[in-house]
Amino acid sequence: MATPLPALVPIAQLSAGDTAWMISATTLVLLMSLPGLALFYAGMVRRKNVLGTLAQVLAIAALVSLLWFAIGYGLAFGPGDGWIGDWRHPWMAGLRVDKPQGLASVHPLMPTVPEAVFAMFQLSFAIITPALIVGAVAERMRFAALLWFSALWSLGVYAPLAHWVWSPEGWLAQRGALDFAGGTVVHLNAGVAGLVAAWWLGPRQGWGREALTPSHLGHTMTGAALLWVGWIGFNAGSAGAADARAAMAMLATQLAGAAGALGWMLAEWTLRRTPTLLGLCSGVVAGLVAVTPASGFVGPGNAVLIGAIAGVAGLWGATGLKRLLGVDDSLDVFGVHGIGGLVGALLTGLLAEPLVGGVAGSLPAQALAAAATVLFSGLGTALLLWLVDALVGLRLSPDQERLGLDLAQHGERIE
Repeated sequence: MATPLPALVPIAQLSAGDTAWMISATTLVLLMSLPGLALFYAGMVRRKNVLGTLAQVLAIAALVSLLWFAIGYGLAFGPGDGWIGDWRHPWMAGLRVDKPQGLASVHPLMPTVPEAVFAMFQLSFAIITPALIVGAVAERMRFAALLWFSALWSLGVYAPLAHWVWSPEGWLAQRGALDFAGGTVVHLNAGVAGLVAAWWLGPRQGWGREALTPSHLGHTMTGAALLWVGWIGFNAGSAGAADARAAMAMLATQLAGAAGALGWMLAEWTLRRTPTLLGLCSGVVAGLVAVTPASGFVGPGNAVLIGAIAGVAGLWGATGLKRLLGVDDSLDVFGVHGIGGLVGALLTGLLAEPLVGGVAGSLPAQALAAAATVLFSGLGTALLLWLVDALVGLRLSPDQERLGLDLAQHGERIE
């Protein structure tokens, strides 16, 4: 998401080129969730949980879409105060067909595209953020509980945080926090939520004592490739226009993903004497995560630096930190997205280049945004987990977990 504009912007004539690009970028971001993230996760779980994991990501995409229409978009981007947007006009009442204003803030964030395109682009971000949490609780959370949690978390944690950072009225935006495409709002937020959820649920049966073998790393590789391609829309689309900033964000995204892959691979090769496909895939995602907040503010050199640092830090987060904390974050959501989001947010404050994004970074502002995200996401997630656990119960029974999500929750299995 581009830096919120500090003052009212006159209504510009809608641009067919910008609109076409933003529709394309939105499609690319949706591709990241369906099928990208779904395949990425499904390949890493055991065979008995593949269909259940796919169902979780697909159901979250459908559920969050309707919640965004009902009230989420207004809470995130409706005119309000520094803390929350407009909850008084549900069902996107007031959304304009022909103008970039309406339900959205009076400071249009994408002044040359219809508001429907802006709302849809932001919906694609709202979908993938709770879907990322699926990886942290994989193979042991009840389907009904996951849906209840995702619905409440999308409205109670994601939407307010998006307002804080991306709305011009947001209190973190007002303090100079930079998050071009979701380093704090999406990745650090989901990473912290995933860590809390994994701790709350407890480890999978057999974790640390037996091999929990991935079902098909070829699917994970396919998912990682789709994520990489879709990330171009994620970051370059956040420029809001088909312009030079979008082009630089696209280049920065590609280079950071490549540097993350090689950084993770070389670190793994040095420490374990074996470069793995899973490590390469994880490194790609770690590099892409870290450059996300910086992609509209840095040039190619700093993008490579951010990606390489994130690749090495991600391996540490997914191995050393995971063992230190003793939390079964099944698919390393915190190690990749939490650590990567934190690295990217802080490095944006150090490496933002005024010639690229028009602003200089501020490390104190970035540290404030990261700290606020960690505290709000962590506490909000814990509260919602407690509530959902009390209402419907969070975890599968031991017998259901041994049977697997596919049969126990959906009555289906891979033949």
